[in-house]
Amino acid sequence: MRKVLLATFLGSAAALAVGSASANDELIKMSQNPKDWVMPTGDYANTRYSKLNQINAQNVGKLQVAWTFSTGVLRGHEGGPLIIGNVMYVHTPFPNKVYAIDLSNENKIIWKYEPKQDPNVIPVMCCDTVNRGLAYGDGKIFLHQADTTLVALDAKTGQVAWSSKNGDPSKGETGTSAPMVIKDKVLIGISGGEFGVQAHMSAYDIKTGKLAWRGYSEGPDNQILVDAEKTTALGKPVGKDSSLKTWQGDQWKIGGGATWGWISYDPELNLVYYGSGNPSTWNPKQRPGDNKWSMTIWARNPDTGVAKWVYQMTPHDEWDYDGVNEMILSDQSINGQPRKLLTHFDRNGLGYTLDRATGELLVAEKYDPKVNWTSGVDMDKNSPTYGRPKVLDAASTDKAGEDHNVKGICPAALGTKDEQPAAYSPDTQLFYVPTNHVCMDYEPFKVSYTAGQPYVGATLSMYPPAGETHMGNFIAWDGKTGKIVWSNKEQFSVWSGALATAGGVVFYGTLEGYLKAVDAKTGKELYKFKTPSGIIGNVTTYENGGKQYVAVLSGVGGWAGIGLAAGLTDPTAGLGAVGGYAALSNYTALGGTLTVFSLPN
Repeated sequence: MRKVLLATFLGSAAALAVGSASANDELIKMSQNPKDWVMPTGDYANTRYSKLNQINAQNVGKLQVAWTFSTGVLRGHEGGPLIIGNVMYVHTPFPNKVYAIDLSNENKIIWKYEPKQDPNVIPVMCCDTVNRGLAYGDGKIFLHQADTTLVALDAKTGQVAWSSKNGDPSKGETGTSAPMVIKDKVLIGISGGEFGVQAHMSAYDIKTGKLAWRGYSEGPDNQILVDAEKTTALGKPVGKDSSLKTWQGDQWKIGGGATWGWISYDPELNLVYYGSGNPSTWNPKQRPGDNKWSMTIWARNPDTGVAKWVYQMTPHDEWDYDGVNEMILSDQSINGQPRKLLTHFDRNGLGYTLDRATGELLVAEKYDPKVNWTSGVDMDKNSPTYGRPKVLDAASTDKAGEDHNVKGICPAALGTKDEQPAAYSPDTQLFYVPTNHVCMDYEPFKVSYTAGQPYVGATLSMYPPAGETHMGNFIAWDGKTGKIVWSNKEQFSVWSGALATAGGVVFYGTLEGYLKAVDAKTGKELYKFKTPSGIIGNVTTYENGGKQYVAVLSGVGGWAGIGLAAGLTDPTAGLGAVGGYAALSNYTALGGTLTVFSLPN
């Protein structure tokens, strides 16, 4: 039974004017043009909102396929393309091909990059051979390859300008996340939490590829880049050895805290935001303590890497509730006061809203009513447990102990939401969140560490909540109040990234392969089309030749689709996902296609 898978914010014009002097001028200017999609997140604030409105709630039902492109690769296609002027840049899962496509000349391939990588990296990629996308800056396209090579390609020719090694696959370190260009640096995280890596966020010089700084998720202060007196957690200095004190012995050296999620940036505050993932191992008995700073929201200075503030959402994680999901930045009023907000939908099932300047916790509420491992977060600032979730004994895998199967925990390890990014519309002031509606049984067991071998220590099975059959919801969320505004049921988890537009439409994809368009205010379904394979990619929009297009990659896979992607059949394989999503094979098959939609001429 104990098997593991081997395998824009474009804020206000004033904010931009202030920030442009201190950030990448070219990229900020480009990101203000809604005709393009120049960052993997759409904008620095990770809103995935477009000002384009040619396609709107009144005419979206007339959408039709404009053109398609086969990537030539199977397995899970996460992320989405970049569009810069008349050129689209498309990426694939391993072997991580990159295509430059001429949108002004019958979508002709301008150049193709196909790296030569050791296929031995595939078995140490936890949850499929995915890659979440490309970044652009300084005339270069940046790719983080599976083997952790960060490569800079000339945007016009595809020639390699420089490359840097970001990790060591022989230790289980792999590359799955999208880089982010901030000022004169390229930021990138690392995957490998299931292999006991000591994870980090790294910044490379955009012109040379030289490592500028590296901040680890756990370890000594000089490695995690915190100032004991100036770096704060919930308003108080973290103090000396804030991480080391929460680990037993040297366990922090194999402590996980992977950083394979999305990166956002506030040019005015000059702060970068991202999340760190689960501690290693999945067996909580083997790592007593809070295991800081895994499961943490980080706010770092992109010039030095030093953290301004941190907030740990799930201390001493007992369920693999990775904290890597995106941080969405917005400016909204709470209780009549304008606030610079950060909103984060964590795997643990709680939607958080914080003040992104100070790290003050403002909202922490369940965004799926079935979440049952906690009764909620202590919001009393005078309480000794302020900011901590109250763990319910019935769901505690630590209290139950090793070799005890704790049943009916909601959400499952893949979380109420995984990396599939939400969108935010400044028009409605709502967040649009693709979610998993899944629970699990979780049995920890003792595991020993060997570099490059799985370091999991738990057997899982997954299924819908009791009495229900659907495994996903697509919801609208009010981040100011922590309330669900509307919710649409989906048969399987919604594993695609959302897109919100000024046309009053929100787009997302389904694991069966449907691209769907819904009304931003009501959630009413306005359009759907079944693409060649299940969608785990992120929906993108752009304008070319005066016409708005919507693009999405389909190619089933990722953690939810790993059974299909890797041909696994044991229900407990794929870290428990194979059994939970066994029925998916009745609706879709492997693929690798970019499908582009537009209105009829």
